[in-house]
Amino acid sequence: MCGIVGWVDFTLDLTNERPTLRAMTDRLAERGVDGRGVWLSRHAGLGHTRTAVIDVAGGAQPMTAVHDGRGATVVYNGEVYNFKQLRTELTDRGHRFTTRSDTEVVLRAYLEWGPGFASRLEGIFALAIWDEQRAELILVRDRLGVKPLFYAAQPDGVVFGSEPKALLAHPWVRPVVGADGLRELFATAKQPGMSVFRDMRAVLPGHVLTVGRAGVTDTVYWELTATEHRDDLDGTIGHVRELLDDIVLRELEAEVPLCTALSGGIDSSAISAIAANWRWRLSGERIRTFVTTFDDYAAAFRPDDVRFAPDEVFAAEVARELRSEHVRIELNTADLMDPAVRLAALRAQDMPTTLGDMDTSNYLTARRIKQHSTVALSGEVADEIFGGYGWMHDEQLLGADVFPWVAKEFLQPGSPRGQGRGLFDPAFIDKLELGDYYADHYARALARAPHAEGEDATERRMRGISYVTLTWWLPMLLDRDDRLAMANALELRVPYGDHRLVEYLYNTPWAMKTFDGREKSLLRAAVRGRVPQSVLDRVKCPWPVTQDPAYAEMLRRQLADLLADPSSPSLPFLDVPAVRAAVERPSEIAHQWVSRMNLEMVLQFDTWLREYRIEIAV
Repeated sequence: MCGIVGWVDFTLDLTNERPTLRAMTDRLAERGVDGRGVWLSRHAGLGHTRTAVIDVAGGAQPMTAVHDGRGATVVYNGEVYNFKQLRTELTDRGHRFTTRSDTEVVLRAYLEWGPGFASRLEGIFALAIWDEQRAELILVRDRLGVKPLFYAAQPDGVVFGSEPKALLAHPWVRPVVGADGLRELFATAKQPGMSVFRDMRAVLPGHVLTVGRAGVTDTVYWELTATEHRDDLDGTIGHVRELLDDIVLRELEAEVPLCTALSGGIDSSAISAIAANWRWRLSGERIRTFVTTFDDYAAAFRPDDVRFAPDEVFAAEVARELRSEHVRIELNTADLMDPAVRLAALRAQDMPTTLGDMDTSNYLTARRIKQHSTVALSGEVADEIFGGYGWMHDEQLLGADVFPWVAKEFLQPGSPRGQGRGLFDPAFIDKLELGDYYADHYARALARAPHAEGEDATERRMRGISYVTLTWWLPMLLDRDDRLAMANALELRVPYGDHRLVEYLYNTPWAMKTFDGREKSLLRAAVRGRVPQSVLDRVKCPWPVTQDPAYAEMLRRQLADLLADPSSPSLPFLDVPAVRAAVERPSEIAHQWVSRMNLEMVLQFDTWLREYRIEIAV
């Protein structure tokens, strides 16, 4: 797990551009705390920051290898879980390895099989390879897009990096945000390949970009396909169980401390249980688990519309049953209000979000986990593949002509302007035409969904919902997870994102996914007996938020300060009377989640404009 950057220009001599490559690399210092390197040739420069996980002593990057007289250099971020099998195959083909790292396996796989090597890699990764003989740059991203990779095309080449902040360190890339970027910012459905910044794009998941003198070629090496599901219900449950066992086993590979993030929900509890079983069987060691809460959260908990019970009670029960080394991370309001922490969470994502203390607490959780472990397994992606979201079971939302997770914005009478947009100038928001944006892209996304012959109406609809969820909703979560974790040099692995499991469940009938009348029926059945019954029965709850009124009061004070400062860069974009009214209603801020998200977005938007010197071009 690392940060990667690079610059290719076929008309310039880049050998003297080390200061620029260093500046780009330095922007990703938090992603790699164990090493840093820059490599330059005439037309290409690569930079790397490393947090070591495999072959701690020998896996430094950028890494160069030669085979049969042909050389290439790689910068690589992530983990390839089948690297040992690939290493054996490459050794049989005559390759001689000088390190134990998966990085060298990736590089030699390219030298052996060319750009088609990407389909042989199984894991989470984003990488760049410069082929000196062919004068070509190869950019590759994993199948689901767990690891980020952005690029900015130039007239005679390209600039790229793990995060936009690295590209913005290049003198040719400016922080300009146009209408499309603002739609990405304010929408809760993210267009694949888009970036908030006008001149940047993201390498699409499952794609290989080849950059040569003739231009850029985009090749798909993986995408979802529709196939017939041949297993009966018992066979399906059994196969899911077998896949999960194998996936978690592979993802336990690390030469540094590893743990699981345990919320007490079924997703993370299942991963923790499987990991604990493997760890004990293979080494006689106990797995370490982490749960996040707030001071006095359980004792003073008040249910809201999506949270019905505190996580820590369930997590503690799971931990006792697994006999894990359980660590309770307790955050307080002062932690969440720390301006430096709030700014760090924003910088980690290079953009404002509505999630406020959810982002801050995620960032702080990663920081605390990193004190003990370098790798954490999470329960992300389970809802998307097993059918865990409430809107997947709501006929009204499924019947809307927009993405179902945003449909409430359009179906509820008197609905606010949308999550995070409620305090912005209506004229400014109207320019973005988000209603048309949602409807148009939803129709296009549904049209791209692969379908099997003979599907009935329900199966066809739910396969389409599964597709748009995986391609327009999940990337938003994966990007956030990676950025907040890697800002603390913590690698977050997602076992449920293994492409074998994703492919299998994409083609599993919806009737099987809900066979017991509940969400995530298959997952419950597959892990029954491995986690407590209370966890199997538990209703899904999202990440906790602080319920301390002092936090809401802090938001109110900061918003009042923003209004009082005529130099606040966000003022021209705000509905100032609405903001002033929100400041004067502290009780609403404290108790209404949507109202709080609107305030969070305004404050982050203002900070973002200042810190990044954003140029709005609408």
